[in-house]
Amino acid sequence: MLKKKGVVVAVFFAVILLASTATFAFNSNPKKTDDMSITNTPMDNFPDEQREKFCETGDAKSNAYVTEFKIPTKCTQPLAITTDGDGMVWFGQTNTGKIARFDPQSEQFTEFDNPGWPQKGRSMFWGIAYSDGDIWYTDDAYNSIWKFSTSDKTYDRTNYPTTQDSLPHHLKIQNSKLIVNDFYESKISILDIVETGQNGTYVNIPSPIPGSFTSSFDTDSQGNIWYTNWILKQGGVLVKFDYNEFLEFISSPQMTNSTSAQFSDVFDLPPTLGTPIGLSVDGNDNIWMADTSSSSFFKFDSQSEKFTRYITSDPDPLVYGNATGLIKSPTSGPYWTQIDNGKLIFNEQIANAIGVFDITSESLVEYNVPSKNPNWSDCGSIEECGISQVFGFVSSGDKIWFTEWVENNIGMVDTAKALPFDLQVSSADVSMAKGDSVEIQMQITPKTNTKATISHRTTSQFNDVSVLIPTAQVDLTESNAQTIPVSINVSDFALPGTYKVLLSAKTSDVSVSKFVTVTITE
Repeated sequence: MLKKKGVVVAVFFAVILLASTATFAFNSNPKKTDDMSITNTPMDNFPDEQREKFCETGDAKSNAYVTEFKIPTKCTQPLAITTDGDGMVWFGQTNTGKIARFDPQSEQFTEFDNPGWPQKGRSMFWGIAYSDGDIWYTDDAYNSIWKFSTSDKTYDRTNYPTTQDSLPHHLKIQNSKLIVNDFYESKISILDIVETGQNGTYVNIPSPIPGSFTSSFDTDSQGNIWYTNWILKQGGVLVKFDYNEFLEFISSPQMTNSTSAQFSDVFDLPPTLGTPIGLSVDGNDNIWMADTSSSSFFKFDSQSEKFTRYITSDPDPLVYGNATGLIKSPTSGPYWTQIDNGKLIFNEQIANAIGVFDITSESLVEYNVPSKNPNWSDCGSIEECGISQVFGFVSSGDKIWFTEWVENNIGMVDTAKALPFDLQVSSADVSMAKGDSVEIQMQITPKTNTKATISHRTTSQFNDVSVLIPTAQVDLTESNAQTIPVSINVSDFALPGTYKVLLSAKTSDVSVSKFVTVTITE
């Protein structure tokens, strides 16, 4: 692994103007066509033939663990979502430019008009955060950072610092600083949110890889900022930026308006990590990354400086459909991440699910989202097929709130509800040589009468590690545990290393899994 100390980053100081919302330029809007009926709702941003694809296909749905709520206004396209200290749920609407509130007690929505928003304006609000009564969020169409006051119900807009084509993506608030990743312009921006008046200062941290994407980020216990830079199909790096050292530097007397300095460590990403979008730091300063173009998520141990690859269960066939038969290796597409109470939470965007990974026990629970839009999958004539484009989510206590961008719903996963069964393994760590085989037991203890599908996946390539389970489905009777033998085999040509085997039991609503670590010795 390549580690570079002292990567040079240019520190730029500048001033951003808090521009009037009535004067900034707007993107072009879809033109009215002969096949566009007028509804006087946000649906009018789309021609009739596209409304089912982008607006919704039906009513809100629910299952044993997920409850959905239909937004009263048609076709708002909810995206970024957060909660406040009173338990209220706040989210941004792509297709209206509004911030909306949902009260979980009354189950009522309130949408707040933005007087500075253009008629039929549309923008992806990817990032959102709540702080001291204000909702901060990103606006990629108009290169903006917005602040919505939850007390005054007013909007303020700030120009996002950019020189070319930017995409302000996710954001976090830390010590009165607003941190934003610019996905297209390969930088992290740090803005001061406590300054008053018309001027605000910002700092841009450029990428070690020019022309790369800069994805999500997080801070560790020492205040370092961790983020990724990568180029599609060409690899990338994980960056550790020493923010404390940087602050000391910029406050020194020798600091000028444009100065080069050294504040970063850079680590090569493994070749199997192709699209690192989500990133979060856990309580032990391990870095977790989601690979959106696969079914994988990764841990980077900041002490040993080693990567470990994990994998989700297979997506439900009703999600991807495969009506054409062209999908040979369906993926789940882990997207954004969050660490909460020792759990890594991520949305499986292509699998229409929310994953909750217990970092200590290495167990994984995946909750299926009931609403599906067939226009985003290979569904053909398959019924109850598709994905609802779950992009935004936030964990709050034992609830996970999320948005469904093409179904006009918000949803809630209740993680406090008992799972249908408990899944354990007789051994979670096995050490094997080339050509070895070992048998362990998977024990399923039902909490209700149900049926479960048994499956497995491994992180090994080229069949270095293979798994054999004699049964694909089990009938479970409450309190009657079942033990299933699992054979793990290592090929004669396996490469030494550490691999993860995921053993899963699934119902239509939820998948419960446990990881087994397989270490192949020389």
